[in-house]
Amino acid sequence: MARPSRTLFTGATILTMDGSVGDLAAGDVLVEGGRIAAIAPQIAAEDAETVDAGGRILVPGFVNAHMHTWQTGLRSLAADWTLLEYFRWVHAGLATRFRPDDIGIATLVGALGQMDAGTTTLVDWCHNNPSPDHTDAAVDALAESGIRAAFFHGSPKPDPQPGEPHFSEVPHPRGEIERLRRGRFASADGLMTLGLAILGPHYSTMDVARADFRLARELDLVASMHQGGGTAKTPGGWETLIAEGLVGPKVNVVHGNDLSDELFARLVDLGASFSVTPENEMTQGHGFPVTGRLLARGAAPSLGVDLESVLAGDMMGVARIALGMQRALDNAQSRRDTGAIPATSTVRVRQALEWITIDGARMLGLDDRIGSLAPGKQADITMIDARALHLQPVHDPVATVVMQAGRGDVEAVMIAGRFVKRNGKLLAQGLDDKLARLARSGARIVDELGLGKAA
Repeated sequence: MARPSRTLFTGATILTMDGSVGDLAAGDVLVEGGRIAAIAPQIAAEDAETVDAGGRILVPGFVNAHMHTWQTGLRSLAADWTLLEYFRWVHAGLATRFRPDDIGIATLVGALGQMDAGTTTLVDWCHNNPSPDHTDAAVDALAESGIRAAFFHGSPKPDPQPGEPHFSEVPHPRGEIERLRRGRFASADGLMTLGLAILGPHYSTMDVARADFRLARELDLVASMHQGGGTAKTPGGWETLIAEGLVGPKVNVVHGNDLSDELFARLVDLGASFSVTPENEMTQGHGFPVTGRLLARGAAPSLGVDLESVLAGDMMGVARIALGMQRALDNAQSRRDTGAIPATSTVRVRQALEWITIDGARMLGLDDRIGSLAPGKQADITMIDARALHLQPVHDPVATVVMQAGRGDVEAVMIAGRFVKRNGKLLAQGLDDKLARLARSGARIVDELGLGKAA
């Protein structure tokens, strides 16, 4: 990967997602020392490497707020599975066959695939790490890829063996988190940051939920948890955690479709964030995404892919699906209430672009570094080539990115001032070998469970 230097993008349409900077129909962006030095209609920087960005759209690098990257080697396998089938075949079956090397190659290729599609920040919700070696393989792979990563350390969920406790009864491993804090995550200023992927009250006992929330608060880490998918393990658990003062801005709820309106409102008012994975939620049976419920309370979601074992990992597609689904729900509600569709769209395309940029950064507490283009911020930039047949003419560049562009239109990606993709090609070595390793890994895991192509 190219080393950080002075780089000048010229003549681009710039969508900064920063209200104080604004958008530019045609302008320049100067990158220096890994940060954005200036944004203006024209910038003189003769000693900088110049990138002709005419006909392109510059946007903040996308933030994928929730993905189980370890499942990259299972791509397409779970496309027809409901959530119940997923629990049966993945957590209680396939996951138990993963060796550290399987976790490593899946995470590496998954991260590279995200950068290829314009994602610069990946929340890797890693919940198949039965040993420190599995965890280290995932972290090493993220580092090798060059992506900006929030590694959310989770825990596996196999069926218990005789004499073993159910996973819901096992607190998050403090010693392992402390080990990570002493190692790769000793500094919070690098490309990789640490979070907790805990069970939460839906999937754990009250004692475990309380211990995990307290651990996250003590270590000042984001505590992220799935909410939904069957009967809660601890009914009333959220109310208890709220009463004990353990719910606040560093609590992240993934999905949340089944929360009552009253509890949902309390969580939002306390500052908890929500990560929505719209396509997978609708595909596997979680329920309708909570996007509109958040908007009604003056909040916004971050968005994630969730499972590449089920669907594609393109954040522009995720934003499009989230937007379209919420508009459909709003349109249907308007017909029920008034007999007519709304007079205008209830959700704008710019909001959808915010969900995969600045709102994702806010969920991580990194919006002072990433999520928008502004002087002083990290230079995480995605460049869309808008000259293509299917994108011309560009009347509204925000709509072009959200509603019409895709992975193939991502010409260049920069993370902290380093190009990781350029001229439409990832700057990663040995991709054919990596893909071959991934294929061998996935085939062995699937064959060991007897699924094969019949799944």
